Amino acid sequence: MSSDLNEPDISCCDKEDTQDSEVNYSNDSDFDYCIVGGGAVGLAIAYQLSDQGSVLLLERHGLFGSETSSRNSEVIHAGLYYPSGSLKERLCLRGKALLYNFCETFDVPHQRCGKLIVAQQINSPQLKQLEEKAQALNIAVERWSKQQILQQEPAVCAEEALYSPTTGIIDSHAYMQTLAQQAERKGALLMRHTCFELATWQAPVWQLQLHSEQQSFNIRCRFLINAGGLSAQHIARNSQLAPRLIPPLYRCRGHYFSYSGRNPFQHLIYPLPEANLAGLGIHATLDLGGQLRFGPDTQYLNEHQHGYDVSENLRTEFATAISRYFPQLDANKLHPDYSGIRPKLHQAHETTADFLLQNDPQKPALHLFGIESPGLTASLAIAEEVARKVMISK
Repeated sequence: MSSDLNEPDISCCDKEDTQDSEVNYSNDSDFDYCIVGGGAVGLAIAYQLSDQGSVLLLERHGLFGSETSSRNSEVIHAGLYYPSGSLKERLCLRGKALLYNFCETFDVPHQRCGKLIVAQQINSPQLKQLEEKAQALNIAVERWSKQQILQQEPAVCAEEALYSPTTGIIDSHAYMQTLAQQAERKGALLMRHTCFELATWQAPVWQLQLHSEQQSFNIRCRFLINAGGLSAQHIARNSQLAPRLIPPLYRCRGHYFSYSGRNPFQHLIYPLPEANLAGLGIHATLDLGGQLRFGPDTQYLNEHQHGYDVSENLRTEFATAISRYFPQLDANKLHPDYSGIRPKLHQAHETTADFLLQNDPQKPALHLFGIESPGLTASLAIAEEVARKVMISK
């Protein structure tokens, strides 16, 4: 989730190669680790791995996280939605705790505002399923009746709801800036405006061809980490990963509309999630300044569709979805805001895919595929997982 260069099992080279390389490590490589992609996950990995060795992070854009990491709802998820036993579930739960602690330690702006998941019928099976899942995972939730909803959120129309007090919001830009600062404080070198072109394994090191500001150059590293998000598949192909280990990429754009009217909500308001978790529904989110916005929808893109435009023509579709739980909505106060593209590993009609942390079985490299929601929430836990797998491979 980072740049178009962007973002989990890893065993790598055989032990003899690893041991030999460690003998003359400082002589045969420039860095222990090279991370391609400077989004939330890439930066979190740089922050984590800086305790284990020398780190170089490459970001092709001038700003960290200018793609997936900053084009989302900026929600700290509770961990309710994901398939049981999945990496998404485990890393979201762990990441939520790590993220709140990081924010409190380093004064990253955030707020535990809580979330309502609303149902338009009594005894909704889907809401009951989410409640049972929360109880099984020890996630705090409360069932609210229609009367309780009206008392707490009088503008919301729903028969019942599930309240998630541990859901929050975060300033993703401030978070990534802080990750970058802390990684640099621990010695990591973070290079923006630097494009990854090719990685060639010449034991015991990787030879990386890079391009920065009209200048090409090479660096050597011992371990390669692909955190390229929307470009992870491209980076993997240019890093000699076997084609059978590279999953297809399905780009899914989500649009957001801002609301110029008075914000009537105290919490985030979510409808029940879409089938197969294609999305979490067009929900009401807040930023830390109290600005209300709605989104995202889900639009799978073909190879000819690009860009982040938000069409005025989507207003009617948004208004119809939002008015189910916010009947006082004035559609004329909805304004196209921004969009983001999620690097999904499944198509719209398929069951949701898990994060994929794919090792190269022949070379010391780790490729992160399909790091979409809850990637921001899980970022520090993903970094922990990467660090653990890197250590196991040594």
